[in-house]
Amino acid sequence: MNIHELEPGFAISEAITPEDLEEVAQRGYKSVICNRRPGEAEDHPDDARLSEKAKSLGLEWRCIPVTPGEYSDADIAAFSRALDELPTPILAFCRSGKRSVHLWAHAKCQGKRCDIPALLNAAREAGHDLEDRRSALEAAQDTSS
Repeated sequence: MNIHELEPGFAISEAITPEDLEEVAQRGYKSVICNRRPGEAEDHPDDARLSEKAKSLGLEWRCIPVTPGEYSDADIAAFSRALDELPTPILAFCRSGKRSVHLWAHAKCQGKRCDIPALLNAAREAGHDLEDRRSALEAAQDTSS
């Protein structure tokens, strides 16, 4: 499992299995956010097995399924609420980690005094270039100030 911390208390990963959740719990994560859509791949018919395993390990579970590159205001708001409500540290995942890092960046830029270059750098260090989203992140920040 490749886990990349984007900020203290929040990390992303590529797709995980129910068995991976044991390692997630052992590493001290308290919550998991799934950004995969039901049926998007043979290895992910839905999140039922994952959510059951997470709960059996004492992990909080939240599913916010999104299509790659398509993030509605409701999706971003749900992700932001999850960041605010779930116990930390939180691990978010999708197939590659890209959707999770996109949602994190969009949720974070909603706050006052968001350092967009720092968000972009954290994403880049985790293997995801968000430069093509810079203008959308800046526009979202402008409307929240």
